[in-house]
Amino acid sequence: MSGLVNILVIIAVLALVVRRQLRPQRIDTERRFWVVPAVLAVIALRDPDLLDPAHRAGAIALLAGSLLVVAAMGTVWGWTVRIGRDPDGGVWVRGTRATAAAWGGMIAARLGLFGLAAALHIHQSTNALLLSLAVLLLVRGAVVNWRARDLEPVQGIPTVG
Repeated sequence: MSGLVNILVIIAVLALVVRRQLRPQRIDTERRFWVVPAVLAVIALRDPDLLDPAHRAGAIALLAGSLLVVAAMGTVWGWTVRIGRDPDGGVWVRGTRATAAAWGGMIAARLGLFGLAAALHIHQSTNALLLSLAVLLLVRGAVVNWRARDLEPVQGIPTVG
């Protein structure tokens, strides 16, 4: 895929995710939360220019560091959402102020990594960002599903306070 198409996919996925964070959202813990991240990862990994051929070692180190950072941020994101189970067994999640702060930190970290890449003259394709988004969504989904597994039913839909 071209860089422009990747950017449009990234913006669309982020818009959908952020919109869902702003209101209570019922999630299906039986659903395969890893499908969208897997599709994004396959799209990203198909690109032969994922790594800068002129700076291969630096590009690998930067990509690995980037994936570790977004995995950590996905973990933080998964722990900052409010989560509860209704009497019917449905699981509800909603972002909190801490979730918004986590998003701000994640954006700052990504900008810092892009700045570091630019300072080192390492070209990063949009597929690296797409792969990072896949890791972020996968880790967040895993954390939320893990947290939801042992929830007891409560009266009413959880609210954010």
